[in-house]
Amino acid sequence: MSFRFVLAGGGTAGHINPAIAIGEYILSRQPEAEALYIGRKGGMEEELVPASGFRFEGIEVQGFSRSVSWQGLKNNAATVKKAMTAQRDAMKLLRDFQPDICIGTGGYVSGPVLRAAARLKIPYIIHEQNAFPGVTNKLLAKHAACVMLAMPAAKDHFKGHIRFAETGNPVREEILTARRDECRKKMGLDERPVILSFGGSLGAKVVNEAVADIIARSAQDGRYQHIHAYGRYGKWFPDLLREKGADLEKAPHLDIREYISDMPQCLAAADVVIARAGAITLSEIEVQGKPSILIPSPNVAENHQYHNAMSLASQGAAVVIEEKDLTPARLTEEIDRLASDPQKLKAYSENARRMAINDAAARIYSIVIEVLSKKTRTEEVL
Repeated sequence: MSFRFVLAGGGTAGHINPAIAIGEYILSRQPEAEALYIGRKGGMEEELVPASGFRFEGIEVQGFSRSVSWQGLKNNAATVKKAMTAQRDAMKLLRDFQPDICIGTGGYVSGPVLRAAARLKIPYIIHEQNAFPGVTNKLLAKHAACVMLAMPAAKDHFKGHIRFAETGNPVREEILTARRDECRKKMGLDERPVILSFGGSLGAKVVNEAVADIIARSAQDGRYQHIHAYGRYGKWFPDLLREKGADLEKAPHLDIREYISDMPQCLAAADVVIARAGAITLSEIEVQGKPSILIPSPNVAENHQYHNAMSLASQGAAVVIEEKDLTPARLTEEIDRLASDPQKLKAYSENARRMAINDAAARIYSIVIEVLSKKTRTEEVL
């Protein structure tokens, strides 16, 4: 089956990585298909997408500011101007490429692309990763052939007659197949509890500060093995540990680094995960069935990480600590309580795994093929 498809999404890795995963799965099943990724010029997708082997075209677009200041008003005037040129540029790209279907994964860059698709009568589908959908996806949903949800709770925030499908978030194959015992053996870990903590590639200051005490304590008593990534902006973190009396050179059970490049292995090895509540991170936690302590970032649109985290907490799969309530003492207490209770760990693990959707990419692919089949039948009738 030969067809062309457009992927549109950007702004954060939470929009970009699902798009790439969807595109890779489609091409694995349909090698003759052709793909084009449309993202924002200057956005992180401009680097990530070509590195994944996809053709990339960028358009100039930016989001609205919520500030009522003069600078905020100037920003919004520029946003409106860019929106008009972005729509024009998106129309040109779609006319030139002539896709059979467009797939939007969120972020404001997907707005002009999918609106252009609607004007050109190209069917489009939307993938929403979060429990609380973004503004762009809510606005585009009414003309979508299907809105694919990672979390059922998102459905309550859409209005109108919309076709929904629960697909989950596409998760990397390496995450799906990693096994605890094999990964622990490969990493040289023993049977003591393994704590995995991270705050994203840039790092999260509050997460770094909160885990410092328990890492320093483990340096002294060896109670836990701990893998922690402090991020690009957290290079001060090893100095903080030294101030707290932790000698990392004498603590081989502590793996403190800037970035986790082997996340599938580390995640599989962990007994407890401490993280933000980005949608893809939570999907990976669910697939691996990992008990977690989630610290949702309050600095995201619509506070969607809180809603993401609560979807796990409501199923008995995670502990949620809001940032305003986060202290080193509180986090240490929650880690000790969870890690010392095998029955609770088992229950959290089973509940997380029960929420997992392991075949998300396949579900999305089946919807793509269904929409293309309907389009073909309609064209044959015409």
